[in-house]
Amino acid sequence: MKLSELLATRHILQRQAHLAGLAHAYHALQRLAARVATAGLHGLVRLQPADPAAERYWPTLTTLEGNQSVIEEQFSDDDLMEFAEAVVLAVEANDDELDFQLEDLAEKFATPLRLALEQAGVAVDLDWAKPNLAAGNSE
Repeated sequence: MKLSELLATRHILQRQAHLAGLAHAYHALQRLAARVATAGLHGLVRLQPADPAAERYWPTLTTLEGNQSVIEEQFSDDDLMEFAEAVVLAVEANDDELDFQLEDLAEKFATPLRLALEQAGVAVDLDWAKPNLAAGNSE
């Protein structure tokens, strides 16, 4: 491949990389929303990003209503990292904490990503009516 070819396709590659990031975030949020629905989780929660200055090295999801141990049973540190990264893309926020109803996860965060993908011409072809929950964290 020639340098001139790479430079000529740079814009297209950047757009595809951005869309791939949106698609990954959408997929992660849909998977997590399916887990929330299956477990019957609900209530107000707070998502806080990692903040080493505050000695918080991973994002946290804290229940503001209900039992924190239920949240901790459902979400690993890796899940929370992926969730926090996806939310940043969905709401175009930086390092702000967010309070939301856990049962509204898909509507609040995945729906804007789906709309952005569809507006960019991406066909969303995955069936979320029957998510593959057996795959667990393998995705």
